[in-house]
Amino acid sequence: MTDDVTRSRDARDAAAATAAGVTPAALGAPGSRRSRTSPGQGARSPWERFGWVMAAVWLVFLAYPVIALLRSDAAQAWIITGWVALGAFILVYVAGFMNGMSFGGGGLTDPPKPIQWVAFGGMIVCAVLTVPAAGGSALSFMPFIMSFASYGLTRLAHWLTLAASIVITALIVFLTPGGLDYLTILAILALLGVVNTVSTSLIIRSAEAEKLGLELATSEGREAVARDVHDLVGHSLTVVKLKAQLVRKLMDSDPERAKAELADIESLTAEAIAGVRATVAGVRNATLIDQLESCRGALAAADVSMRVEGDAAALSPAQSLTASWILREATTNVLRHAGARTMTVRMVPGSFSVADDGRGLAGGEGNGMRGMRERATTGGAALTVHSNEPGGTRIEVTW
Repeated sequence: MTDDVTRSRDARDAAAATAAGVTPAALGAPGSRRSRTSPGQGARSPWERFGWVMAAVWLVFLAYPVIALLRSDAAQAWIITGWVALGAFILVYVAGFMNGMSFGGGGLTDPPKPIQWVAFGGMIVCAVLTVPAAGGSALSFMPFIMSFASYGLTRLAHWLTLAASIVITALIVFLTPGGLDYLTILAILALLGVVNTVSTSLIIRSAEAEKLGLELATSEGREAVARDVHDLVGHSLTVVKLKAQLVRKLMDSDPERAKAELADIESLTAEAIAGVRATVAGVRNATLIDQLESCRGALAAADVSMRVEGDAAALSPAQSLTASWILREATTNVLRHAGARTMTVRMVPGSFSVADDGRGLAGGEGNGMRGMRERATTGGAALTVHSNEPGGTRIEVTW
């Protein structure tokens, strides 16, 4: 074997080894990293503008087919064809990378666009056309083609290209004269197949986990908004109903008080509408002190007295927010179901409780009680429900 052939073989091995360590198309594959800027938008990210360099830098390893073409003893027509095919391969590879990087359709998480299949087929044709002049050095195209299929096309294309590349290289190694010179490249291609398989699987799983996390966050966000609206509207409508019943009773006997109650109903309705809008916008932040006053007024309309033990300042701002929502729902439950005459609110550091002297728990927990438990859990607290003697219910939240 001549020194030139030895150097050529070593060069091919170095190219493939580098590809196995950091696959040329793993970093330069269509869709492996894409700008989120939509087509037609004026702004372009630095990755979209300069990311093609990551694809182009690996093309330095195609210098080995270049050396083979320079030293080729093939017919002049095949040498010219090889040069043209090599140049076309570079253009197709870089263009295919930039297309997938800029506009999506990378295959791993999005269906590949038809142009990606055209680019893939073009790369194969170009590589084949260099064989008559470059000989076994054409195997240097394999890492690019394999990685393009793995990162830019479908999983089926990945597996078929991997199998075809290894089979073709194995046939060259074991069935052609001097084929054992390429045994190292066969092993490296097998290693590259493992690298591509593992890395693309991780990318796909990461994308699926991200999608699942987004769906979960969306679902939790919807549940939070629904819970907020339920608590807010349920409380407000309960108070409005009680005041409307009171207005009906007072309309003839005490018109002035009836007018005052109607004014309260108007105010409560406006507050509820504003609260729903604020909740949907995610900016609702009612203080515990405000909520205590609001609940006191709602209970008074139903002839239920409210006692407050302790100071709202005993709770942190985060704890106060959780306590506010639980107090609102507890008040709604007292007005709707308890038939109580007194409700007691107690606040001490690390604890908040609401107790009434009504009829106590009856049946299973409803949406209101489940909502309170969810709010307590979200606020990092534990909620317990106790039955008082001789009657009534006590709800306690502890942090």
